[in-house]
Amino acid sequence: MTTKLTRRDAMLAAGAAFLPWDGLIRAAWAQTPPGVIVMAKQIDDITSLDPAESFEYTGGEICGNVYQKLVTTPNEEPSRLVGDLAENWTASADAKTFTFTLKAGQRFASGQAVTADDVVYSFQRVVALNKSPAFIINQFGFTKDNMAQTIRATDPRTVVLTTAEPTATSFLLYCLSAAVGSIVEKAVVSGRAQGDDWGNGWLKQNSAGSGAYRIVTWRASENVTLEANPNASTAPATRRIIMRHVPDPSAQLLGLQRGDFDVARNLSSDQIRGVASDNRYTVLNQRKASLLYISLNQKHAALSKPQVRQAIKMAIDYEGIQRNIVPNNYAIHQAFLPEGLPGALLDKPFKKDIDAAKRLLAEAGFPNGFEVSFDFFSGAPVGDIAQAVQANLAEIGIRPRMLPGEMRAVITKTRARQHDMALLRWGSDYFDPHSNAEAFSMNPDNGEDARNKTLAWRASWEIPELTQRTLAAVRETDAEKRITMYEELQREHQRVSPFVMMLQELEVAVVRANVRGMKIGVLSDRTNYAAIAKA
Repeated sequence: MTTKLTRRDAMLAAGAAFLPWDGLIRAAWAQTPPGVIVMAKQIDDITSLDPAESFEYTGGEICGNVYQKLVTTPNEEPSRLVGDLAENWTASADAKTFTFTLKAGQRFASGQAVTADDVVYSFQRVVALNKSPAFIINQFGFTKDNMAQTIRATDPRTVVLTTAEPTATSFLLYCLSAAVGSIVEKAVVSGRAQGDDWGNGWLKQNSAGSGAYRIVTWRASENVTLEANPNASTAPATRRIIMRHVPDPSAQLLGLQRGDFDVARNLSSDQIRGVASDNRYTVLNQRKASLLYISLNQKHAALSKPQVRQAIKMAIDYEGIQRNIVPNNYAIHQAFLPEGLPGALLDKPFKKDIDAAKRLLAEAGFPNGFEVSFDFFSGAPVGDIAQAVQANLAEIGIRPRMLPGEMRAVITKTRARQHDMALLRWGSDYFDPHSNAEAFSMNPDNGEDARNKTLAWRASWEIPELTQRTLAAVRETDAEKRITMYEELQREHQRVSPFVMMLQELEVAVVRANVRGMKIGVLSDRTNYAAIAKA
């Protein structure tokens, strides 16, 4: 082995993966060092790695490898609930009190045992902080005022949750299996609290979990490094995972070919086809509970017109976009429940119809169209899709002002309701129809200081009647009737909503032939690194 390669191994193992991307290209290295997996991925969506706040794809994926929850769902059977930290659980006769017994011997990365106090602290900080994903927990009636009584520990291994209303056990468990249900170590996090931030400032870039890995560092739009948790219940196969932000798919492929990366996560359809028959690589794929859609802010005078919303849905060339831009990465899907979730509609009522779209615009009072701002992630393939949408809308007279940006900037803008149009991704948080129904068809309070800031809220879509129908669906105990209710909600949503549902993600990872054990999850936080290893 040459001196140069030996030095590289030592440097990378100690953190040299933080070298700039152009430095990696110049180095022409043959392979990554033993015990280290280097992934190339677009990771500029990360805004925080605190599980009480993280609500993006990459952040959720990292939290899923750093933390455990009370319960989880296995990738091979995502509708089945299994214990993670919880050994067992029971529900009271009135379906309002739920008791969890923790497994013995579970330990945080610090070496300390996971206790019921840690679970209580974790849930209470979600409620108190009330960050973006908090509604998943708050919907059961937990508030800052009542959480001491409704979220409590009765002994070191027993947690008791009391909901405001009778609740189906499976629905509560699905919600607790979301990334926001991650359990943090109370002593570590509370010891780093500043004022009333519950340790949020520190936990944005650090970790205090009991999962397979711990966070070493996160540098925005650069990299994330994870180290194996020495106290994990099952030791991970690889000691270090390095995730580098590589926004260009061509750079990802080149790095994979040169041996700089073990895994490429964002290759284009053409690139995937190119490596599929090459025995130097393995192509992994998974249909994700993840949707690409356009949000139309109802604060915009033109976009608030029902005819305009439908005209936009009828102007887009869904088939052309899927066939020509993302044939291996996305499938056409036009309902808010992704295929694979119970009750998902698979029909496709919208096709490109320029004449019909123009008639609708004229009915709305815009025969000559109008200008509108259009926010989108600039990276491939989303940037390419946005340009296709721009061309489609121009055919009916709508003139988008294109505003490309990093993913987290687009997300932050839409969370503040400052967009007109925005092209976005949404992934289900748990394996139940309500995960998406609540996001897309509930807005109980359209005020600026609303507690539950759903996607409908972000689009300023005031829908009291649809909100009540969505609540009725989640409370329905008859399984068949409940599915029918979600089907009806989706049809109404297609007809009136300010959301243009376009595509469902088919996530693809290309790994070098010597890499084994990569598991892509149906949900982002189920993508698992613990078994990844290379020969």
